[in-house]
Amino acid sequence: MRCTIDTASGLISAENGERTTTVDLYSTEGFELLSELWLKVGWNQKHVYTFSWLGRPIIQLPEDIVRIQEVIHEVQPDVIVETGVAHGGSLVYYASLCKIFEKGRVIGVDIEIRSHNRAALEEHPLSELITLIEGSSTDPATLSCVAGEIRPGETTLVILDSNHTREHVLAELQAYSGLVSVGSYIIAMDGIMALVADTPRGRPEWSADNPISAVEEFVRDHPNFVVEQPPWEFNESELRSNVTHWQQGYLRRVS
Repeated sequence: MRCTIDTASGLISAENGERTTTVDLYSTEGFELLSELWLKVGWNQKHVYTFSWLGRPIIQLPEDIVRIQEVIHEVQPDVIVETGVAHGGSLVYYASLCKIFEKGRVIGVDIEIRSHNRAALEEHPLSELITLIEGSSTDPATLSCVAGEIRPGETTLVILDSNHTREHVLAELQAYSGLVSVGSYIIAMDGIMALVADTPRGRPEWSADNPISAVEEFVRDHPNFVVEQPPWEFNESELRSNVTHWQQGYLRRVS
């Protein structure tokens, strides 16, 4: 895509193949075009690697952090399961929300939880709300451990943030969707891979091998889940779409 921004005329143009779209720079459509470009450049420059939450690197886009807070506030889960631990910042973030809501706990799953990250999480003031399970997220033994931490009748929300290949995300969706409560969500992160495939840090194969393709296949075979952006709790603008790294990532269980 070739993007031209003309601040003098107040127009922004996007050329994609033989098609060129020109819109008012100061419009919803202009904001969406600028946001897409900003997401690509920001991802390439590792913008999300500049944030922490209560002392732990979180590696998430700030807007995504706020948006998922809105979802957690609405769903009020008893259990939040996240695959992919890394430095543990996301686990601490979710645990801090549970602490504020006085409800819920967090389960973190990773094929390898490095000793320094485990130590930092176990020593964290919110450690009592975090359970760590080491093992491949798609291993039946690991899934059994996770399921064993969830009590009957508890509301569960699942977040997938480990290996982002189509094959692995699809396997995780199939494995963990059964744990998701009706009305709650399973969230497949980092659909941005499709958008950034042509950036210097990207890979061409990501245009097809990404979480979005896994989500699309999953929902074709699982009509009890729908892909939808959760409604914003507050909005006095004309904007309607998240500026996100998790494109098509929210799957709500409807039955």
